[in-house]
Amino acid sequence: MSRGALRTVYRQKRLSLSLEERLSGANQIMIELMEVLKANPDFKHIHVYLPIERLKEVDIFPLIERMIQDGYHLYTSTVQDDTGLLRTVKVTDLEGLELDKWGIPTPKVLDFADGALIQMVIVPLLVYDKKGNRLGYGKGFYDKFLSSLNQEVLKVGVSFFPPEEQIESEWHDIPLDICITPKETFLF
Repeated sequence: MSRGALRTVYRQKRLSLSLEERLSGANQIMIELMEVLKANPDFKHIHVYLPIERLKEVDIFPLIERMIQDGYHLYTSTVQDDTGLLRTVKVTDLEGLELDKWGIPTPKVLDFADGALIQMVIVPLLVYDKKGNRLGYGKGFYDKFLSSLNQEVLKVGVSFFPPEEQIESEWHDIPLDICITPKETFLF
C-alpha cells in the first residue's frame, strides 16, 4: 500500500475508535511509557508532543502531568513558519496552552531550549512498521527534528494499533527505537 493510502486508512481507523477505546488505550500506553522511564532512570530531559484532539492522537496529557510532578524536564516543539523546522520549547505546565494554526496545543509563552539536552522523544505517528519506520502527516517535521538531535536519543512512538508488515521508507526517514501500543511494546 502506498504511503498516502496508509495515511488515509490509519486516519480513518483512529477516528473510528470510540472514546472508551481511546481512553483505555491511552491509559495502557501511559503505563508502558512509565515503565520505559523507570528502565532509564538517567533520562530526565524528555521531548513530548502535545496531542491534537480533532485528530484523536494518543492523549498523553496525563503522562505529561505526571512527568511534571515527578520532576522531569519536558520539551515540545513549535513550527517556525519561515523554515518549516521545529524549535524546542520548555513545557513547565499545561495551563497556558493555546492552539496554533494547525490546531496543535502550544505553550503561550515560548521559552526556547537547547535540543542537545533531550534524551528521549515521544513521537506522534499515524502508522509504523515492524522495522520502526513511521508515517506522520506527511510534512516531515519530525524527521527533520529527529535528524538534528544526538543519535543516542531514544525515539518512542505511541499507537493504538499494531505495526504494518512494511512501509516503503524514504532516504530522510528516521526510524523509531520503540513503539508502544495498548497491548504490546515493539522494539526495533
